[in-house]
Amino acid sequence: MEHDATAELTHGTAVPTEGPIPLLQPAYFDNLIFWAVVALVAIYFILSRMALPRIGSTLATREGTIASDLSAAEALRAQARDAQAAYDKAVAEARAESNRIAQATRDAIKADLDAALAQADAQIEARAAEGARAVAEIQSQAQGSVAEVARDTAREILRVLGGQVDETAVDRAVSARVGG
Repeated sequence: MEHDATAELTHGTAVPTEGPIPLLQPAYFDNLIFWAVVALVAIYFILSRMALPRIGSTLATREGTIASDLSAAEALRAQARDAQAAYDKAVAEARAESNRIAQATRDAIKADLDAALAQADAQIEARAAEGARAVAEIQSQAQGSVAEVARDTAREILRVLGGQVDETAVDRAVSARVGG
């Protein structure tokens, strides 16, 4: 009885070694199934006791981090909206204030312009009155001069014509005609 060292199983029975891969022979299936079940149970316990809790805690930590990041992002978004609203309000207030200042400046300039125009009108009226007085004076002087020239001319004409010059009659005649 020759026996081969590879042909023996753990139970001491000989197994034929035919075929290229001895593990695929049906004689080894019971043993292979047993060790596969033991390996799967060991892997299950290792995964369920060590790896899966770590993975679960990592996932929970990530979920918590994501949730806190989302809530922080939402809070920052709310702050950004509040800041934008405050900025818009400040811009609106600044525009309103600049419009008020511009209107006040326009009103002040208009008041200054109206005062300057009133002062200019008063100066123009004063100069016009002065001019009217000067014209009236010049006119009065001109009328007096015209009357004087008319008297002198009438006297001279009467002398040239050889008539008797009556000063009083000449004065009355010129005053009646010229009005001076």
